Amino acid sequence: MSWSTGKDSAWALHEARRAGEVEIVGLLTTVTSAFGRVSMHGVREALLDAQAAALGLPCRKVAIPSPCPNEVYEREMSRALAEARAAGVTHVVFGDLYLADLRAWREARMAEVGMTCSFPLWQRPTDALARDMIGGGLRATLTCVDPRKLDRSFAGRAFDGALLADLPPGVDPCGENGEFHTFACGGPMFARPIATVGGEVVERDGFVFADVLPA
Repeated sequence: MSWSTGKDSAWALHEARRAGEVEIVGLLTTVTSAFGRVSMHGVREALLDAQAAALGLPCRKVAIPSPCPNEVYEREMSRALAEARAAGVTHVVFGDLYLADLRAWREARMAEVGMTCSFPLWQRPTDALARDMIGGGLRATLTCVDPRKLDRSFAGRAFDGALLADLPPGVDPCGENGEFHTFACGGPMFARPIATVGGEVVERDGFVFADVLPA
């Protein structure tokens, strides 16, 4: 499972398990080594570990620098995927929804190491999907906001019905256009919820990050 710590990854894992077509045997996550945080989402590594434990899955962490040149990212990911393939893994599940160019890139990279992609959420309408997630018990917090697309005040808010109602016109309900990223802390995919408290909100590299701390 390509795991970002966010709601889309969590719900894709849930749907993949429900479908039963593949057995999820582990998580694959990029971690920015200088900060000990999950790349882009800015989530602390300790919370990634808590998610993995609550999912009952091992996590293969791919360490990358900051900033990370694309060739370094591809090299480190290819190495991790090759190790997984050698261990017998045949598929990688992704939580992508609509970005066709990203899907094509993923499929090309997976094909290079002899693996197949699975996209359980592909092209599901994001307004209905967001409400399905919330109605299905998913709990998540907005950890990263692009202030060019969404006001910084949304950083740190819960991903819930009130948030959906407050999103400005043009903002995707699932943040599919990069408006926001999340940390999933509860839901049917976890054996138990992950207790957290809100931390500092900072702006870094053009994004607004809301820290999430283990409670």
